Amino acid sequence: MASQVEGDGGDRTIATNRRARHEYHILETVEAGLVLRGTEVKSLRAGGVNFKDSYATIRSGEGWLLGCHITPYSHGTDANHEPERDRKLLLHRKELGRLGGKIAERGLTLIPLRLYFKQGRAKVELGLGRGKKLHDKRATVRERDQRREMDQAARTMTRAGGPRRRSRDDDE
Repeated sequence: MASQVEGDGGDRTIATNRRARHEYHILETVEAGLVLRGTEVKSLRAGGVNFKDSYATIRSGEGWLLGCHITPYSHGTDANHEPERDRKLLLHRKELGRLGGKIAERGLTLIPLRLYFKQGRAKVELGLGRGKKLHDKRATVRERDQRREMDQAARTMTRAGGPRRRSRDDDE
């Protein structure tokens, strides 16, 4: 049971949805629990999860995670879980009402950002996001490239000993 002893209450990330921050402007994040079966938990501990095309929704006052693929447990029997089944989210009623209103009113989407274990329980971090347009994606890539170039220039300056000092011979 090394996985439970690993950290003192720290999060152990299973998977992150890196595509979500590229496709959406994330306005706020919410932590939710997941209702899982035993073989799903064992598969998650092995890291078998895929967020491609997954999202969360609110149906009849309950939160649901749709399209999240958890691979079947390798040592499972005929009682193994269905990989693409809808999974119930554990959220407070106030949070469900608030998120449901924002999704319906403003056209926002709930996207799973990462899946992790917190104190032995599987949690999902949901992001309330608005879809980016193509020009927004290009601007994000441009900003990231500029930041990378500035960091590289700063590193080369510190390696070279800072900016070049002028000597007396340069004045003449």
